[in-house]
Amino acid sequence: MAKKETAPAPENVFTSEQPWEGLMEDSRFVKAFLSEVLETYVQKQRWYGGKSSTLKYIELQEYFRIQQREEVYYGLLLEVNFEEAFYQHYFLPIAFVSDENFAKKDRILPIQIKGQEGFIIDAVNLEAFRKLVYERISTALPNDTTKVRYHKSLNFAPAPYASSRLMGLEQSNTSVIINDTSVLKFFRRIYADKNPDYEMSRFLSDRKGYKNTPAYQGSLSLIDSDGDDITIALMQQMVPNQGDAWEYMLGELHKVFSNLEIKNIRLAELPEIELFQRLKIRDVPPEIIDWAGLNIFLKLQKIARRTAEMHIALGSEFEDTGFTPSHFNGDYEVWLKNRLIYMFQNRINTVENNLERLEGKTLELAQELLARKDEIRRRFLTFDWTKLKGERLRVHGDFHLGQILVKGDDFYLLDFEGEPESTIRDRKVKQPPLKDIAGIFRSFHYAVYATLFLNPDKYPYSQEELFGAGELLYRYFIGVFMETYVQLIQDHNIDIGYNAERIFLLKYCMLEKAVYELGYEMNSRPDWAVIPLEGIRSIINDKS
Repeated sequence: MAKKETAPAPENVFTSEQPWEGLMEDSRFVKAFLSEVLETYVQKQRWYGGKSSTLKYIELQEYFRIQQREEVYYGLLLEVNFEEAFYQHYFLPIAFVSDENFAKKDRILPIQIKGQEGFIIDAVNLEAFRKLVYERISTALPNDTTKVRYHKSLNFAPAPYASSRLMGLEQSNTSVIINDTSVLKFFRRIYADKNPDYEMSRFLSDRKGYKNTPAYQGSLSLIDSDGDDITIALMQQMVPNQGDAWEYMLGELHKVFSNLEIKNIRLAELPEIELFQRLKIRDVPPEIIDWAGLNIFLKLQKIARRTAEMHIALGSEFEDTGFTPSHFNGDYEVWLKNRLIYMFQNRINTVENNLERLEGKTLELAQELLARKDEIRRRFLTFDWTKLKGERLRVHGDFHLGQILVKGDDFYLLDFEGEPESTIRDRKVKQPPLKDIAGIFRSFHYAVYATLFLNPDKYPYSQEELFGAGELLYRYFIGVFMETYVQLIQDHNIDIGYNAERIFLLKYCMLEKAVYELGYEMNSRPDWAVIPLEGIRSIINDKS
């Protein structure tokens, strides 16, 4: 009987005589896959963080199997090398499917494996893969000692898998909603260490019982060939919500600015306060309450309370050295100054090289920044650890309104990965808790200006009048937040220093945050650079 011949592979279809289970042993495939396929594919992905640099080549740092019996997927750890002499690591799970209906999204490569035609795709798009990872986490043993490790929280009682769907557009990770009760987040940019989001989530909800963050349910990690524990995925409780606090605040502020005309508010007669002046709500002047309403201040109080409770939990650990409070010291001061002076010079270079893209108020503030750059640099160098008595803790690190979910009248804090520009080691450095407070205050400032930018011509006042009203309101936001936060922190013996120390740290951290923001705005939307530039100027000019 004549042997049936395999149909020739269509043009541009890669062929391999290795079975799928052994495909990564095919050196010819791996070489072509990395150089001819993934270099193009990776650069098109939303989660790829190297778009502003020039890709040189991709290496396969490591691969591992995610499998259950005959069901096999590969997890690839890719090292992306750049012409600028640095590299980044990414996680890419892949699957082989023979049915084109399963290859409609994130199709990486058409391939013929041992005569069977199909496609290699990003496995996250395949429901069978999502189901497998969920089930492996749900049945994980308490002490998994294999290379690929699954972990389940003792507080998690998993239900049988029913359904899953991709959460939607995300910038740096890929999240999957499972059973409408869990969120499984696959980290795309990975590090040779435990991810801070995993560490903080597990610590806060599992160890400390902090209720206002999505509860930790489980994780997937890899022990690589160097013995590093690399977090691949994190699973948390899905919190039903009405969106994030950023969108909520923009809606509330639109009402506030609309009230200027509706209530015929006399801007010149609104009482002013000093920056960082603590205020109980009953001490907010009636003119301000009449203008802005009581509700927005009650919500700020609630966010302040949830933030303080987070820091109280983070400051109450005395066994795990990764979370025990620390005092300021010389090593921290050197680390901080080196980091900030480098970042500041980078921002100065960016502004100098892009002045022609700026106009109006933004250009005026940019020129002032350049004229006062030595003054600002000296401000960063004023940090003297010997004068600080408070404690440093593990903190959120990238705290802003977009990292807070609105659930009814309450708020949930999430996304503890830290600042995207920072190294994984820097993200784990213990910081003054007021760094998080500075982040949320800068977010308030952004929300005020964003409301004005997104609603042009809706408020019948000059830009100068609106900016003035916004700056005034911003100070009241800070005052009400500070009163609730500081009182609760002190009641629980978390040491954030005496009043003058708190103000120094807040101004220092807010200046750092505004300089950090300037880089993003100059590169992405120069018209908005006025917000961090105005923030830098107001902090430098403040005499409190």
